[in-house]
Amino acid sequence: MPRLACLALLLCSAYAGAAAPIRIGVSGPFSGGSSPMGLSMRGGIRLAAEDINRQGGVLGRPLQLVERDDRGRPDYAIRVADELIDQQQVVATVGFVNSGVALASQYRYQQARIPAITAVATAHVVTQQFLPPRYAANYVFRVAASDGLQAPLIVREAVRRGFRRVAVLSDNSNYGRLGQQDLLKALAASGLQAVSVQQFRNGELDMSSALRDARAAGAQCILTYTIGPELAQIANTLAQMEWRIPLIGSWTLSMSNFIDNAGPNAEGARMVQTFIEDGNTPLRARFIQRYLQRNPGERIPSPPSAAQGYDGLLLLVAAMRQAGSTDGPKVRAALENLRQPVAGLITTYRQPFSVSDHEAIELDIPVIGEVRQRKVIYAYPQDRLRHP
Repeated sequence: MPRLACLALLLCSAYAGAAAPIRIGVSGPFSGGSSPMGLSMRGGIRLAAEDINRQGGVLGRPLQLVERDDRGRPDYAIRVADELIDQQQVVATVGFVNSGVALASQYRYQQARIPAITAVATAHVVTQQFLPPRYAANYVFRVAASDGLQAPLIVREAVRRGFRRVAVLSDNSNYGRLGQQDLLKALAASGLQAVSVQQFRNGELDMSSALRDARAAGAQCILTYTIGPELAQIANTLAQMEWRIPLIGSWTLSMSNFIDNAGPNAEGARMVQTFIEDGNTPLRARFIQRYLQRNPGERIPSPPSAAQGYDGLLLLVAAMRQAGSTDGPKVRAALENLRQPVAGLITTYRQPFSVSDHEAIELDIPVIGEVRQRKVIYAYPQDRLRHP
């Protein structure tokens, strides 16, 4: 047999014997105002896939990420979900940054009985759309601090600092609207009532009216629920008004497009964080170093998004290994009863999910971060000593 024919035969045999990759969808906003979160999440997921494939993959098969930009738009995200499920035939998806996007598109995964791991979107209703007994099983899981958890922590931070007269300022997206509701509920549970409650449209450039109302009401701090660009407008407007008042809010105050666009006006802002870009453990130090090597920049644009993406894929893979399968119902059942601990960046997960609870992040996990010199640091040094 000629040498070229022999070589071709060997190559064909090798490809025939190679295990087909396991296709995992990655859906998020990789462009637009939410892109710091989406790109950071994608970077974390890529590093997790790299680690898993280096260790031999899953069930003898490599992972293959199928990435799609949902642009942060619910209508577009539904089309992305259709493509990933029907054409790309993914066995699961990790992603979903914007709460409205998650709420709209995850219905398709539920229909197809395909696990959907929410790595960033925080609206408390995200994991509650498909609860039993109305649905036979819920295929939506989350590795992020829900707003139902964040809002009480935001209020606790305000009270801890002695603030009793607070203003609430949020955007009119699903994220902002639902987050505002959670904040008002948390304030009431603490025996407080906001002195000013304002909502603005996404993309608003003039925050002066809302902030003048808060100042007239005697607010001691502003509690926020919106994303980076609008948060920067709030901070910059406060500076223009020469009204130095603390910002305390949800985790999005750590976004790079808040810190960069607000510059010195971002100093001192505090927020709920699952992960801070601080190499206080070997695992975290290696992750941060590798992320910045592959994605050069001053910092990770959204550190919690990166870590939550990384841990989300680790948990999904642990479920596949336990199930011995990529079949959606079997993986979902394994996620609800993970028998082995999973060492992640945020924490070591010990049975993070159950049939009735699809939230991996519990109340004792998040810390409070603070913007200092264009980076987010631990607001309370003792939190830095807490290890996963």
